[in-house]
Amino acid sequence: MTTLTHLDPSGAANMVDVSEKEVTSRTAIAEGVVTMQPETVALIRQGDAKKGDVLGTARLAGIMAAKRTHELIPLCHPLAISKVAVDCVLDDGLPGVRVTAEVKVSGRTGVEMEALTAVSVACLTVYDMVKAADRTMRIDNVRLRMKSGGRSGTFEAP
Repeated sequence: MTTLTHLDPSGAANMVDVSEKEVTSRTAIAEGVVTMQPETVALIRQGDAKKGDVLGTARLAGIMAAKRTHELIPLCHPLAISKVAVDCVLDDGLPGVRVTAEVKVSGRTGVEMEALTAVSVACLTVYDMVKAADRTMRIDNVRLRMKSGGRSGTFEAP
């Protein structure tokens, strides 16, 4: 059975000591979706949202969130992130917005939480930007799609 790394022997939450880990190149990719009414997708596509550029604002919010993950998730380490890329794409098939984030670092700990935080905040920003037009929106399927680097190697979601 795998032990939880954020618990000490007494069961108390603690920050993992990564000082002895090797510095490696680490990457994580996360994704999520905001489903909405087709009319809301059209509103975003036409640039008619009252708050402005929905996809651009969500992309920037995701980037900012990745850089501040350690301030939001109590046991995350502050990292000198080398890359954050957030893509927000309209998808008529959902209908809605697909959000993907890729985060990279050379460090002693992974960037899965940064990628997941970027996606989550980008999705929340999409919701905020058009909630006046569509209160039925849902944020779904936020997940880690891939991570590489570190002792555990590469993971790819099925």
